[in-house]
Amino acid sequence: MLQSIRNASQHWLGKIVLSILFFFLIAGVAIFGVEEFFRGGSSQTVATVGKTPISAEAVRSAYQNQLQRYQQQLKRVLTPEQARAMGLERQVLSQLITEAALDQKTSDLGLAISDEAVLRAIRDEQAFKGADGKFDRTLFFQTLQRAGLNEQMFVREQRSVAARLQLAEAVTAELAVPQAMREAVHRYSTERRTASVLMLTPAAAGEIPAPGDDELKAYYDNNKGGFRAPETRSLNLLVLDPETMAKPDAITDDEARKIYEANAAKYGAPERRTIQQITFPDQATAEIAAKQIESGEVPFEVTATARGMDPKNLTLGTLTKAELFDPAVADAAFALEKDKISQPVKGRFGTVLLRVTAIDPGSQKPFDEVKDEIRKTIALQRARDGLEPAHDAIEDARASGKSLADIAKERGLTLVAVPAVDAKGNDPAGAKVEGIPDPDTTLAAAFRSEIGGDSEALRTKSGGYVWYDVAKIDAAHDKPLDAVRDEALKGWKEAETAKRLTAKSKELVEKLDKGETVEAVAEAAGIPAKTVADLARNQPKDDLANDVIERIFATAVDKAGSAPSGDGRAVYKVTKAEMPAYVVGAQTDKTVEKNFRTALSDDVLGEYIADVQKNAGVSVNQAAFKRALGGEY
Repeated sequence: MLQSIRNASQHWLGKIVLSILFFFLIAGVAIFGVEEFFRGGSSQTVATVGKTPISAEAVRSAYQNQLQRYQQQLKRVLTPEQARAMGLERQVLSQLITEAALDQKTSDLGLAISDEAVLRAIRDEQAFKGADGKFDRTLFFQTLQRAGLNEQMFVREQRSVAARLQLAEAVTAELAVPQAMREAVHRYSTERRTASVLMLTPAAAGEIPAPGDDELKAYYDNNKGGFRAPETRSLNLLVLDPETMAKPDAITDDEARKIYEANAAKYGAPERRTIQQITFPDQATAEIAAKQIESGEVPFEVTATARGMDPKNLTLGTLTKAELFDPAVADAAFALEKDKISQPVKGRFGTVLLRVTAIDPGSQKPFDEVKDEIRKTIALQRARDGLEPAHDAIEDARASGKSLADIAKERGLTLVAVPAVDAKGNDPAGAKVEGIPDPDTTLAAAFRSEIGGDSEALRTKSGGYVWYDVAKIDAAHDKPLDAVRDEALKGWKEAETAKRLTAKSKELVEKLDKGETVEAVAEAAGIPAKTVADLARNQPKDDLANDVIERIFATAVDKAGSAPSGDGRAVYKVTKAEMPAYVVGAQTDKTVEKNFRTALSDDVLGEYIADVQKNAGVSVNQAAFKRALGGEY
């Protein structure tokens, strides 16, 4: 890169362009500072859909939630590499863009959900109702806690979801499913067939003598593609990776302590309280109950029982103050002493009395416990910050004619020498070659290059770089017959067996179509026959694979046919086809209509969302996206 700048500066037009470039460079440093300028700025907006921004915090939160859901489903922890391989980062961003597009459209259309509507929807939700069929605030909090949500997050999301649902329902309302489509589905899914089947195994082909040299040579010549050695290349790879560049031992205790003190909350846990509550219909009733409890006249649990609540289910959970959506309840609960009863608190879901049964004062990990982790984090960040200068220095060294081996030795970097590898990542023996960084990307680029080619550095998934040189190319070539004789013999025998079985099955099919009975044909061929009934599409049965069943359904009744079956063939005659009558409005018809309406709705809504995104305009800040999930300080 620096060499290209030097070359450009020799021309008058290049001097003008470089002058403008360096003006903006200096201005950027003056405005943002050196570190932030070279890190691409500190924008917290990852994407913008129309006027709706998607923040880095929203991306991080959605990513963590989705990761936890996957881990709960898989019942194992996913590494960042595994999550990346699943495309989790892109899934999350795509979902957030879709939600933002719908939010933008609901805003443009003036759709809004009132506080009363949100609270009413929460109260009407069956999952939050107790045995008496009424909204149970305790059950509400317990359900949210199990889901890893706090009240603020839940209410905010429900407001957006309700608006999106209103829009989606308006777009997909009253979609009709054509009767012809429903009838076709009925025929396809309900038809059942019966067939008589004869199975031809490889033994039915008889004894197959070994081929002569000329015969084997002819088979080899006709199938050379199956005995062809792929092109292989010898590669040298120079790897610049933040993980290997990081030097945690170079970070002093003073540097680590500054980060520790600046991020104290990250290394501690906030105070948590176990909170119980009883809900009352009004302030007066709550005040009477509070006086009775304080005087010892009526215990807290007895008061709950009188209110129709189960004393075992009074606990909202063990929560931080931030996890309590209702500010009045949060303030009262965290001002109480342990085992004391609050005064009546008028909250969003009614008037309540609170009791705190346990207090976890929180904790702070000592510096010595986390200093190694902090050192690693600082070192990794510095390595990332030094990545581009190192990249430019290596580019300058390459421009001066130095080999990757010399550069690696000078800078103490890893040089991966690959003696021979094909485009799929295998060595000449067919074994996987290990140690190639991002093999899909690296090998694709290396196999587009030539020996001595001036290749660009590749960016790795970990944020580093890989330079590659092609040292040698062994072109794809046909392996000689002597080198693959055993493989050729095996292939010839399999082909000859299949040929004989195909001829024999054709002979049997002709006999069946001429009117001979299945039993007579089977007896003459020395093959047992069997009847297979109640065959359905896409449902293998007995030893009949799905491919055979599909051929049976493609054959007319009273006609015969054959199909490959494993290493043999199946000969069959269709003897019966049954299908219940199609009745418009029957329960099965309604089910088909419902399922297809859902599919049609999904298609229509997908097209609508794509159009909304196109009209609103979507921009993604890739650098901010990477930072949002990079765990940087």
